[in-house]
Amino acid sequence: MREILVTSALPYANGYIHLGHLVEYIQTDIWVRAMKAQGHQVTYVCADDAHGTAIMLKAEANGVTPEEQIASVKASHEADFAKFLVNFDNYHSTHSEENKHFSELIYRRLNSAGHISTKDVEQLFDPEKKLFLADRFVKGECPECGALDQYGDNCEVCGTTYDATELKNPHSTLSDATPVLKTSKHYFFDLPEFEQFLKDWTRSDNRLQTSVANKLQEWFDAGLTSWDISRDAPYFGFQIPDTPSDEPDKYFYVWLDAPVGYMASFKSLCDKREGTEQALDFDRYWAQENENKTEVYHFIGKDIVYFHALFWPAMLAGSELRTPTGVFAHGFLMVNGEKMSKSRGTFIKAETYAEHLHPEYLRYYFASKLSDKVEDINLDLEDFMQKVNSDLVGKVVNIASRSAGFLVKKYDGMLSDVCVESELLEDITKTGDEIAVAYENREFSRAMRLIMQCADKANEYIDGKKPWSLAKQEGTEQEVQDVCSVAINIFRQLMVYLAPVLPELTDNAKGFLNVDDLSFASRNEWLLGHKINKFKPLMQRIEAKDIEAMIEDSKASLAQADAPAVSDNSKPAVKDKAQTTDVDTEQADYIGIEDFAKVEMKVAHVLECNHVEGADKLLQFTLDVGEDKPRNVFSGIRKFYEPEQLVDKKVICVTNLAPRKMKFGISEGMVLSTGEPKTGLTVVTLPDACVVGDVLA
Repeated sequence: MREILVTSALPYANGYIHLGHLVEYIQTDIWVRAMKAQGHQVTYVCADDAHGTAIMLKAEANGVTPEEQIASVKASHEADFAKFLVNFDNYHSTHSEENKHFSELIYRRLNSAGHISTKDVEQLFDPEKKLFLADRFVKGECPECGALDQYGDNCEVCGTTYDATELKNPHSTLSDATPVLKTSKHYFFDLPEFEQFLKDWTRSDNRLQTSVANKLQEWFDAGLTSWDISRDAPYFGFQIPDTPSDEPDKYFYVWLDAPVGYMASFKSLCDKREGTEQALDFDRYWAQENENKTEVYHFIGKDIVYFHALFWPAMLAGSELRTPTGVFAHGFLMVNGEKMSKSRGTFIKAETYAEHLHPEYLRYYFASKLSDKVEDINLDLEDFMQKVNSDLVGKVVNIASRSAGFLVKKYDGMLSDVCVESELLEDITKTGDEIAVAYENREFSRAMRLIMQCADKANEYIDGKKPWSLAKQEGTEQEVQDVCSVAINIFRQLMVYLAPVLPELTDNAKGFLNVDDLSFASRNEWLLGHKINKFKPLMQRIEAKDIEAMIEDSKASLAQADAPAVSDNSKPAVKDKAQTTDVDTEQADYIGIEDFAKVEMKVAHVLECNHVEGADKLLQFTLDVGEDKPRNVFSGIRKFYEPEQLVDKKVICVTNLAPRKMKFGISEGMVLSTGEPKTGLTVVTLPDACVVGDVLA
């Protein structure tokens, strides 16, 4: 029996749970249930991520204390997770004594080992709000192109990245005051010291998906930098211990104590279970010497890989604690092929969904889409309805409903003493081995395909035998009982296989089947000479009107309230968390197709790429775009690339962008990149076969 600790990323405590969040928690819960069903000891913990400036500001806006704010949101989160049958062994908060203890423990160990340093940092300060301003709370003119109303990290017009202190005519989005420059001492974790450890760790023992490990290589190529782990008062969080008494209060940056919340929630559970048969030993899971005795897995979104696969293992290793056995990343959720949208009603709260549709429908649909890859998944609402109705109602539940009536009416619910189709049942039982492997490998879509193949075999068998016709003939009583008994046994196997995905349906099926155990091992014991109970409908079909009502309700509910975690006149005040999802916040944010059609993009050949003297963020491109002469283009990607990496590549250039006069020359276009300007940009490159100058449609 394996001893496994599992976590999901911590939802931020300033907004509600929506379907985008639920991808991760449903994925994790299915995996946990599947591993438990296979006989392993699995513990699943989570917590609300309850610290940071955004929480403090949200509480202030709501007229409550931060403690009241996070308590209210935590209760809401737990209620939503319960609706979707996400079964945590413990759900805690990062604003807890356990989290304070372990955050300070890790910090002190890192500090004593020489991994913490300090330096003065110059930042923008709001003189009215009396706080230092994060990038998202500052707007001004781009220092490169002069574009108005740009945030303090990058220009959305020219793509340049910069520090907030470089903005021209900056103003605070919190008070509209003109910020002033102010210097403060900050504390840094020396991440570069762990570079070789992290290179080995990210490539060892299948800890990460291959695509994730490859992505992290870009950070190593660019060079790791020390990580700022402190924030200045006022701040809602834990004060950094052992700081000089004459210094202003310093607080742990929220991303330092957030992953520590995994440990804190587990310690809370250990304390609750102390002295019981379910007692857990904290050190057995987190002490460095026990790393090979127990397993620890984190399920996260692809947007927070950097924190979980670089900072977190380095912090743990530096403080002599065990590192995760594996970190599993997933993609984002699309609805009807597009980003979740409030105006279209596809930004759907968990609460709103549950008012209209059964949560197990969504659990099954997500399972049918999820794999072990870091891929976005699409909730196509039409396909969702058809798939649930076809697979669960039309195939699985139908097996029981079309067979149970004969057995209860004619045979008092008794199944045959022998199985007349042992080869068929053995085949479906053996398929359970493949299904178990698919579950463990997080290949849920493969598991669902295998299960539905078993359901198809059962329905083909019933259709071939036609018990409804046999029942009308004389002398076929035993054959009818035998055929229906085979069908019920296959249905029982399907319930075993679907139990991690559909726990409520499975529990209801236990009552009908008159069994207590539907673990994976139970599939090897067929129901022979066994009495079942009267069949009651187990699942209803989805009706289009229910989906339509949910969409309309989503539009109405979001029209009456602010979007979660959004401060007035500012970017979404949320952390870059696994559960965050890009959302069109207002109709006014859209551009029309006629606007997009004006953008001309051409295949460009990089003839030259060079550093720009005097500019630490720019690269200068000489591009052949199929015109009489090459174009000169500047791009703010120097921190992510060396020039030689891009020479001779085929890239995409926006060629009808108005030329922009810059300090270093004229920029005659834009090279397209993807990613986050703060954390990593990737230039979009094209195959060599692409023809220079071709217009991209």
